[in-house]
Amino acid sequence: QVQLVESGGGLVQAGGSLRLSCAASGRAFGTYTMGWFRQAPGKEREFVGTITWRGGSTYYADPVKGRFTISRDNAKNTVYLQMNNLKPEDTAVYYCAATPRSSIVTYSSNYDYWGQGTQVTVST
Repeated sequence: QVQLVESGGGLVQAGGSLRLSCAASGRAFGTYTMGWFRQAPGKEREFVGTITWRGGSTYYADPVKGRFTISRDNAKNTVYLQMNNLKPEDTAVYYCAATPRSSIVTYSSNYDYWGQGTQVTVST
């Protein structure tokens, strides 16, 4: 069982940066692939990026490539989403998710555990 709690969201101007954190509980955290998703008002939840359990592999959705970076610290049971050069279209609730799968996972249905989400608002 894994429990996830996101933090770090807030209001930022376009071009600014935020770093989201996702703290996980559970002894098996280090073996889980972690993902970040987001959901804007009136839209479906969409994939942002993922990192495998060893942190050696990451994969990002095209809209965030080159701007967002995912990292993890297994000793702290925490995964991070560094977001740079934020745009108004990045405004959404951001969720972290976990799956015991060891590979890159991009579909939300393949994640077993979810956090409650944290709001990110980017103003013009």
